[in-house]
Amino acid sequence: MTQASAFSLSFAARPMFCVVAVLATLITVSGLSHAAEVVALGASNTYGKGVERGEDFPAQLEKILHAKGFSVTVTNAGVNGDTTAGMLARLDSVLNSDTKVLVIQPGGNDARKGGSDSDTQANVASIKATAAGRHIRVVMVPSGMFRGLPHQDDEIHLTPDGYHALAMELAPQVASALRH
Repeated sequence: MTQASAFSLSFAARPMFCVVAVLATLITVSGLSHAAEVVALGASNTYGKGVERGEDFPAQLEKILHAKGFSVTVTNAGVNGDTTAGMLARLDSVLNSDTKVLVIQPGGNDARKGGSDSDTQANVASIKATAAGRHIRVVMVPSGMFRGLPHQDDEIHLTPDGYHALAMELAPQVASALRH
């Protein structure tokens, strides 16, 4: 190869190099170079009581977000029978430096176990404040989101289709939180 043809080849390769460099920068800046974490904190409807692992809403949410192009891990931090006091107590152990979004599903266990509305509200406020202090966005799953979705025979917990419908409803909110 002559010196002139080597020069023309390297000169011709420069635009491609620039495109690759710009794309690599965009991927790194957008956070796609490593997975962001979403933590789903809640009780039995977060855990997915009565369904197989992978049929719970956090697992289905992760699949939906992947299909939308997000590099994300959704951690299921649901515990059957948990209360907001229990969620607050274990919050530090479920959040890490990669956590970008916290999905909170407080459930109805506080009332079932004799807790007051003011205690529930205070616990949720503390959870939100901790997340905000760590620059973690919060998406709430109010009990009303479960109305009209397919439930198991116990009329409390969702079926796999119900969890999928819930994940579909949450996905735009979580996607928006991941973008900010």
